[in-house]
Amino acid sequence: MKRRQFLTAAGLIGGSAVARPAIAQSTPSVRWRLQSSYPRSLDTLHGACEFLSKAVAEATDSKFVIQVFAAGEIVPPLAIVDGVQSGAVEMGYTGSYFYMGKDPAFAFGTGIPFGPNSRQVNGWFYQGGGLDLLNEFYATYNLLNLPGGNTGTQMGGWFRREIKSAADINGLKMRIGGLAGTILQTMGLVPQQLAAGDTYTALERGTLDAVEWVGPYDDEKLGFVKIAPYYYYPSFWEGNSALSFFVNLDKWSELPPSYQSLLRTAAMAAATDMQAKYDVQNPAALRRLLGAGAQLRTFPQDLLQEANRASIKVYRDLSEKNPHFKKLYEHQLAFRNQSYQWWKIADYSFDSLMIQAIRQQW
Repeated sequence: MKRRQFLTAAGLIGGSAVARPAIAQSTPSVRWRLQSSYPRSLDTLHGACEFLSKAVAEATDSKFVIQVFAAGEIVPPLAIVDGVQSGAVEMGYTGSYFYMGKDPAFAFGTGIPFGPNSRQVNGWFYQGGGLDLLNEFYATYNLLNLPGGNTGTQMGGWFRREIKSAADINGLKMRIGGLAGTILQTMGLVPQQLAAGDTYTALERGTLDAVEWVGPYDDEKLGFVKIAPYYYYPSFWEGNSALSFFVNLDKWSELPPSYQSLLRTAAMAAATDMQAKYDVQNPAALRRLLGAGAQLRTFPQDLLQEANRASIKVYRDLSEKNPHFKKLYEHQLAFRNQSYQWWKIADYSFDSLMIQAIRQQW
């Protein structure tokens, strides 16, 4: 066979094959539905779903189509896991810790107070064995988890009044997610778990005294600064906050291996894109919030220390009662502690140096 005939047969020149990805020529047409816990207005969170859908469609020449739905369009915003389990939707996008009522081990898919930061948790997920352990647990709920983004370290929330000591949170009604609510409840806080769309109204009506959501970019969109001007940090309960693409395990098993591989890769790409957006958007949004009247405050040291002690006790109590929680907690704790031995030498020392260097420029 002549060279040109060979190249044409291979689809490298002169033929229509180059216009269609190879994966699209040998795989079936699949139509899925994906609903997120978030409204379209939260474009960074909900936007991860749009990113994944577009990437999958483009890679398969629209043979694998994932139709995206926003919060509440098929199932309630905080019922994503139930919707995926039942098959009401094939996929869902949400924070795993919203489902701690089913089992506190769901918290590890998002993050726990005084846990690893976002880069560390990605190391734990992808190379440290954490995702395998999580998916062993999720399989008992007919779910597969594909990590789908991270907000990075969040803010500690918006408060109507200043918090000057740990005693000031006693009786405080606060929208707060995950294990942070359980831990702070032992310190007198009254935790509430609400979806994004309900939070501003509850704060406005006085049903809530404080609210934490994500960080400057999303918080600005939700308008909390208009009601509760004191903006606290650090968020010791969300040093990282990972989001999850949950997939119905039966539907996952029906996919050809090429689609499974593509979905894993697209989820990782969506995750990278999401945190990059937050890293770009949050600094500018914080400047705007300060201009709108936000007053930055650090949490008092006695509150941080008491919260750390309370978290250790809660984790020990849960580990005694729940083997899933114990297995995940001990594994992540060991990874976190080992990671920080390196982190304090590398990233932490460099970041501290750069903060000082920037100050000296002025």
